[in-house]
Amino acid sequence: MSDVPNDIVLYHYTFSPYARRIVWYLQLRGIPYAQCLQPAILPRLDLEALNVNYRRIPILSIGRDFYCDTRLILRKLDSKFPPGLSSDDPNLKALERLLERWTVDAGIFGRAVQLIPTDLPNMRDPKFHKDREAFSGRIGGWDKEKMEKARPEAVVHIRDAFELMESTLLADGRDWVFKTEKPSMGDIEAVWPFHWLTDMPGALPDTISDRQFPKVFAWLDRFRNAVAQAKESGPKPVTLKGKDVVEYMKTAQLVESSGEIDVNDPLGLKAGDEVEVWPIETGFTHRDRGKLVTLTPNEVVVSKHTRHGNKEIHVHCQRWGFRVAKVEAETSKI
Repeated sequence: MSDVPNDIVLYHYTFSPYARRIVWYLQLRGIPYAQCLQPAILPRLDLEALNVNYRRIPILSIGRDFYCDTRLILRKLDSKFPPGLSSDDPNLKALERLLERWTVDAGIFGRAVQLIPTDLPNMRDPKFHKDREAFSGRIGGWDKEKMEKARPEAVVHIRDAFELMESTLLADGRDWVFKTEKPSMGDIEAVWPFHWLTDMPGALPDTISDRQFPKVFAWLDRFRNAVAQAKESGPKPVTLKGKDVVEYMKTAQLVESSGEIDVNDPLGLKAGDEVEVWPIETGFTHRDRGKLVTLTPNEVVVSKHTRHGNKEIHVHCQRWGFRVAKVEAETSKI
């Protein structure tokens, strides 16, 4: 069995813009970790063997605790490996959260997706189309004609996002979003859709370039350089196969074994209730079912067992953007 540095395994594929957020964080912090590379489309047999149904990428495990959604993963890493990249200043911490909501929830990335050039190999692959339609719930939403029809409006929204960064947070010529010496969580929360688009040839029109937005493009270059330097000087990830992770889970430990149930939670659930948890934005057809361990205003955790080895694992999701429902006794499945 290969070594698993810090008991961290990152499940991702390299061109996932969401996964890059976590890779950047680990690189900028110099935190050693292992990775288990996954296909861009289903099935993902490695995660099936671990009995993790959540279908979005990335997923990160620390021991036998599995963390879903980059927003939760970043907060967990920041708390488990102090001092983190988040600010201690309440005003800046609020801005971190607002940038997170702006890029993830408020449509910036959704509009960025509409700028994917339709001549890319994946965009011509019927299997990719079918997978992403099931993922998003938008039948035909990835068709070439619909993508090209949506492009002008998407350009308007993305150009507005570039203008906002150019004229506000970066307007005074600062190097980093929070005027820090190095990239902070604010940069990670803000940079990723811009980084993804500017790395994709043909995604942006001539009206969105370093001529119109020199400060944003200079910030992107600084960020790329900072990540490249951190990657070069820092530890290299250990790459594991799925069978390696299954074997590792036989001796791994739960790192958050004790749970907490908020007695004032509006759902009225109790520890040990069988529940299902799933995201409500995308990937909502894949639900994780298990015994309720934790339910707080910010997090829900369910206990279940791996399909190979029958080891207990805990699957962690945030409350924002996720739904929790009790499974009635007559429909329960062990």
